[in-house]
Amino acid sequence: MLKDPELKLAFRIEAHLAAPMELGTGKSGQRRMIPIIGGRVEGERLSGRVLNFGADWQTIFADGSAELDTRYAIETDDGALIDIRNFGLRHGPPEVMERLAQGQEVDPSEYYMRTVPRLESGDPRYAWVNRTLFLGTGARFASAVRIRVYEVL
Repeated sequence: MLKDPELKLAFRIEAHLAAPMELGTGKSGQRRMIPIIGGRVEGERLSGRVLNFGADWQTIFADGSAELDTRYAIETDDGALIDIRNFGLRHGPPEVMERLAQGQEVDPSEYYMRTVPRLESGDPRYAWVNRTLFLGTGARFASAVRIRVYEVL
């Protein structure tokens, strides 16, 4: 019999963001880049800092939903480097998405923001991240994103 997956909180990310850079409308929708300039990661097995190195390349579709495509790096408190590629979706009622776009603080329960983080490290102490699937739930703020990352058991 197949076992249903379970989720266990692995760590929390707060990524600090610079101002969005608008690229204009591409073939898929409105394109924007949001530089990731720092932050923190906290968890039982993984803690460290988000490096000032990376960005979120977003596509905003006609219905206001956003496809999130981020890549950045973490330096753990004990000196390991971890690459994060995080793909996700954010959507909600048009008035909620407009408030988010204006940088207003919006209760995360008013919209959907889910991600699929892929982590990679060459450090043997963190080899477990190379073999683990993760699922994230997030919230967007004016100058930061907060993501709770769950290990899929």
